[in-house]
Amino acid sequence: MDDEAADLAWETLDSAVDYACPGFDVRRDEVRFPDGETDGFHYVDEPPAVVVLPLTPDGDVVVIDEWRQAVGRVNRGIPAGTMEPEDGAAGDESGGREPTTDAIERAAARELAEETGYEADSFERLTTVEPTNGMANAVHHHVLATGCEPSADRDLDHNESIAVETVPYDDFLAAVVDDELRDGRAVTAVLWYELLHR
Repeated sequence: MDDEAADLAWETLDSAVDYACPGFDVRRDEVRFPDGETDGFHYVDEPPAVVVLPLTPDGDVVVIDEWRQAVGRVNRGIPAGTMEPEDGAAGDESGGREPTTDAIERAAARELAEETGYEADSFERLTTVEPTNGMANAVHHHVLATGCEPSADRDLDHNESIAVETVPYDDFLAAVVDDELRDGRAVTAVLWYELLHR
């Protein structure tokens, strides 16, 4: 950390979970600001996740339509979900939050199969982002999955209401450009795909 960044850093004095629920915790850190004042800071504490942009051999996108309670409507998006311990999600042995490429690909394959019933020929990392780092420690690993075919069994969680279909990639891109696609994870994946491949 350079001197300027060190001048901005907060010191964590204590940390505890205020509220735990399936999928995430709400954590409260007691912090000291650069000016010496102290206060509490709450944020959402959640494990890393994968976001999968699945393309069929014909170049169509495998999309999901899923009920999203927080916004009260069905949302079009792409498969995404929390990395699990069996994926190797713990990261390095020092307890870091950076999982290996293999772990990310295992999680992407699992989420793709569970939510859509599709399997991919190959995976490629697009990017890693912290989508809401002002209020959460979420880390999303975006992955391109190519050669996707409907050959796996779906295995939805009890609280997932998901329909699956394929759409032409250009239609999906147009939905991003025209503000019709509201899912930020899907938008990020499409933009990175455009930057790297088109």
